Amino acid sequence: MAQKEEAAAAKKKKKKNGEDLENLDDPEKLKELIELPPFEIVTGERLPANFFKFQFRNVEYSSGRNKTFLCYVVEAQGKGGQVQASRGYLEDEHAAAHAEEAFFNTILPAFDPALRYNVTWYVSSSPCAACADRITKTLSKTKNLRLLILVGRLFMWEEPEIQAALKKLKEAGCKLRIMKPQDFEYVWQNFVEQEEGESKAFQPWEDVQENFLYYEEKLADILK
Repeated sequence: MAQKEEAAAAKKKKKKNGEDLENLDDPEKLKELIELPPFEIVTGERLPANFFKFQFRNVEYSSGRNKTFLCYVVEAQGKGGQVQASRGYLEDEHAAAHAEEAFFNTILPAFDPALRYNVTWYVSSSPCAACADRITKTLSKTKNLRLLILVGRLFMWEEPEIQAALKKLKEAGCKLRIMKPQDFEYVWQNFVEQEEGESKAFQPWEDVQENFLYYEEKLADILK
């Protein structure tokens, strides 16, 4: 009974977060509201617009962004050429399994050897060393999986452990890219809730292109 009450309280808090994240000019208020209960992996088809605006923003210093948002597209192709496609998103609290690990645990826990999998991730930040290792091992043992990861920011990219993990990802066949302004627009159109059923045009933040170039240069230096 207590567990059900805690779950209900968590859902209520999440709903409150989605409704109250309107004042993006107050970073402290935004950070306070955007926190979700720990030890939780949230899945869905579309994420709230204000979560996207805060979590995916490709800032240099990601203060307060203590969780990962992962939007995915999975295409499984059979020998006859038919393609089964699915999409959705995951978010984590960085207290339990990270979103990257949760993807392989819940969204794609097994691979049919008769199918070819093309998977694309749009992630708010690049994987930590542990998640990169999980991805590398999965790619190494799953020859019918192709993975493209587009990230908004680089997570702790100055750390040697992170740099080594990203290099191993590349060596394992993972394609790692920094999200361009067009990629943010794609996520906005395909993975973000639109109010009242009306699709609103993506409004890029002022430094989106500048920050893309900044991270693109850093990633190129790491992977060269």
